[in-house]
Amino acid sequence: MTRDESLRLLDIISAIAAIRSHVERGDLDDDLVFGAICMRLVQIGEAVKDLPASLRDGEPDMPWSTIAGLRDRLAHRSFDTSREIIAATVGSDLDELEAAVRRMLKRVP
Repeated sequence: MTRDESLRLLDIISAIAAIRSHVERGDLDDDLVFGAICMRLVQIGEAVKDLPASLRDGEPDMPWSTIAGLRDRLAHRSFDTSREIIAATVGSDLDELEAAVRRMLKRVP
């Protein structure tokens, strides 16, 4: 059984909230915080991969393939993932992603 589109979108919003909580508790130099954030980014990427293209196409400015690619990188090569890339993602990309996901939720029946 697969999760429906609205649940996947809510998974993304939940993961973003968790990332923000992790950042409040410490910085990315803390291995525990870094690992927790990376796990949530993997969850976001997995949820994005499960969204139908027709839904993703409604937000053409979002870099969906980059988000999915980050998931693959973290899942398979986390040991050599740059903390700077993760910091940039957490620092600037989550607000835009959350806004897009909230718009998508309004379009899902």
